[in-house]
Amino acid sequence: MPTTAAPELRRYVAHVMGMPISLALRGDHADDEHARRAWAAVMDELAEVDRVFSTYRPDSVVSRLGRGELDLADAPVEVHEVLALARRAERESGGAFSVDLPVGPTSPGVRRFDPSGVVKGWAADRASRHLAALAGTDFCLSAGGDVVCRSARQPWRIGIEDPHDPARVVAVVPLRRGAIATSGTAHRGAHLVDARTGLAPEGVASVTVFGPSLTWADIDATAAYALGTGAAAWLRTRPVDSALVVAPDGTITTVVPTA
Repeated sequence: MPTTAAPELRRYVAHVMGMPISLALRGDHADDEHARRAWAAVMDELAEVDRVFSTYRPDSVVSRLGRGELDLADAPVEVHEVLALARRAERESGGAFSVDLPVGPTSPGVRRFDPSGVVKGWAADRASRHLAALAGTDFCLSAGGDVVCRSARQPWRIGIEDPHDPARVVAVVPLRRGAIATSGTAHRGAHLVDARTGLAPEGVASVTVFGPSLTWADIDATAAYALGTGAAAWLRTRPVDSALVVAPDGTITTVVPTA
């Protein structure tokens, strides 16, 4: 009995927004001019996001806002969109998630503006529309390890990194359509804090969220991590598909929402 050959896979890799961006395509337009134009459009969009939101570039809109050189009313519409998402996330997390982060417990009242907890997933979600326009083509876009996928064929297989050993995975998840985001400190160190205290959360090593939108999977993973020991309980109330919470001792809690 004849078998159907697996569709050819084409990969694209680049670096922008301070992180690796990778794309896997298969299907009708995996390796043609349509694919190359879509990839270029993805990279152009992410480069523009970096120009606006980078906290490392002194000329970015966010840096200028932080120094008081630009009034929020004069900021691009994308800044207001991200801020609206952030304010909602702050309310729904009880303040654990915020883009106005305390500098530290030794500097009460001093805060810095950092929308990074929203921007990565939001930007990749927006950019993926260029890939979704490729007819008959499956895609899997990864932005620093967070992914948004679509497949009409076999599912993509996504490895969930072990926070204690990034060379290992704690699970491999099939995904046809949707997003996966992980929040933790394996790669960037202890950069995540509970915005209510300015302290690093306790009782959690990583949080992975599976959902229909990378924007909210990323936000919810970050907010849950900030909640520390309360991560799993909070995620059960969220409109996510499921989640994995890895504790410092390696224990894995699978979360299925009750809402």
